[in-house]
Parts: sequence; structure tokens; C-alpha cells
Amino acid sequence: MDGIDLIKRNVQEVVTEEELESLLNEKEHPTAYVGYEPSGKIHLGHVLTVNKLLDLQNAGFEITVLLADLHAYMNQKGTLEEVREVADYNKRCFIALGLDPEKTRFVYGTDFQLDPEYMLNVLRLTCSASLSRARRSMNEVGRKMDDPKVSQMVYPMMQAVDIAMLGVDVAVGGIDQRKIHMLAREGLPGLGYKAPLCIHIPILLGLDGTKMASSNDNYISVDDTEDSISRKLKKAFCPAGVAEDNPVLQLFRYHIFPRYEEVVIKRPEKYGGNLSFNDYWELESAFLDEALHPRDLKNCAVQYMNDILEPVRKVLQ
Repeated sequence: MDGIDLIKRNVQEVVTEEELESLLNEKEHPTAYVGYEPSGKIHLGHVLTVNKLLDLQNAGFEITVLLADLHAYMNQKGTLEEVREVADYNKRCFIALGLDPEKTRFVYGTDFQLDPEYMLNVLRLTCSASLSRARRSMNEVGRKMDDPKVSQMVYPMMQAVDIAMLGVDVAVGGIDQRKIHMLAREGLPGLGYKAPLCIHIPILLGLDGTKMASSNDNYISVDDTEDSISRKLKKAFCPAGVAEDNPVLQLFRYHIFPRYEEVVIKRPEKYGGNLSFNDYWELESAFLDEALHPRDLKNCAVQYMNDILEPVRKVLQ
């Protein structure tokens, strides 16, 4: 795939595509970042953004990963010591998933977010943003937003200033980050910084076809055992001949095909023998035509997801 195809692969939105074309024409090695709030296990929602960082890295971007320990503390995810420990765990996982430690800049929030210039910019941005705008920006990613703390209202201001102080061209995140990114695009020029280009990726469903949530045990973590992944995928929602909102097909589209040029569905000869696919759309077409059974699709997903996550399990052990 050429650079622009890699950048836009599996992306829900680019704000804006015209700015992306200009950036690629102006810079040989643009810069992009993702911020991760260290708050627990790394699951496939995180891996989806890592996949996009790998695409960008392969397209010539210089990548920064913000391990936002101070953000996690402000969002009531633990003490600073606890979230720093989780941040270190996150970093090990991201490297095991394929980010080159020699080509990826890892930054902890506490490395720069307590500096006077940073804090002054946060305060300046709070002077131009309304409380209702801050709350709307944080609603999707905040905790206990029915009774928010002041720290959670400052959180989106800090995230916008992160983009400025890290000096990146592109902010990458899930579509749930859109309101915060738009706040940055509108507010940073008033502080003397450029508006960031934004790349948003979709939010995937849990394995049961509903919203991904730890309470539902409907997601795959990077440290899940082979048996656990097999168990979860065997009971995953996967109606025959239906592609829309099918979480097993989403695994192939967003996690497996970006890492493998060919995917082989292993089947006994009495059931038609093996099937091979060179891209996701071929596989989806076969599933829609019911030439591919949900059981075979799930078994294949187990094999490839375990292959992808095995390096992470080794690092964590």
C-alpha cells in the first residue's frame, strides 16, 4: 500500500483530508501522537490505535506515544505511583505489539505537564473555553460525569495543550476523542500554536455485539491466555451471513489483515478444505455468501489473534 492508503486504512475520519495532503507535500517525515491514559489492562481498543501508529510509522511519520500518567491521576484512576506503574506496563505492551522503541518517542505526562509554560497555556485555554464545552469534551472519556470533579474539566484543556507542547502535526485517537480534538483545533491558534490535523478511528463492539466493557467480560486483553481467547471467541456474536456489527469480522478487518498479507482459513477436506484470502473484503464476501461458516471464522480468529498477542504475553511473563 502507498503512504496515503496506509494512513487512511480503517480510519473513520480525517480532519481534514485537504490538510493531510498539504502536510504530506510539505514534510517528508510528519509527526503524529496518541495519548494513552494508564488505567488498567491493554485491550484490543488500545491495539487498534497501535495498529494505526504502525501504519503511520510505515508511511514515514515520526511517532510520539504519550503515557498520560497525570491525566489518569486527575481522572481518578489511582495514585501517581500506581498510574506510573501501569504506564510502564503499557509501554512494554506497545513495544511488544510492534512499535519500534528506537523509532518511537515515549513521553510520560509528568515529564512536562508540571512545567510553568505548560501550566500557563492550560490556564490561558481555560479562559477561552466554556465550562459546558469542557464538560461535553470530557463526557465520552470521563469517569463519574454525573458528578464531575474540577480536575476532569481541566483534563480536556490539558489534552489540547499536550498536542501543542509535544509539537506534533497529527493527533490520533478513537472517534470518542473528537470533541477534545476539535477543542484543540479551535483553541490552540489563539495561544500561538497551529491547529492539529486529526485522525479518528472507530470504536469497535465487544465480542457479544454490545459496547465493550470490562463488566461484561466481552473484550480481549493483550495478556489473555490462549484458552481464554478461544473461550471468548467461541461464544462471540457472529450470525451467519451477517457482516454489519459482527465483532468477529471486525477482528479480521482491524487487527488481522493489517498484519498479514494472506489469511488462511483451515478446514477439513470434507468441509471444502482450506480457504485463503488476500484482503478483508474477499473474506467478508465469502462470509456474506455463507461459503464460510461462523465456526470456521472463529477458529481462524483464535489462531491469528493468539499469534499477534504471543509476543506481548512473553514480555509480560
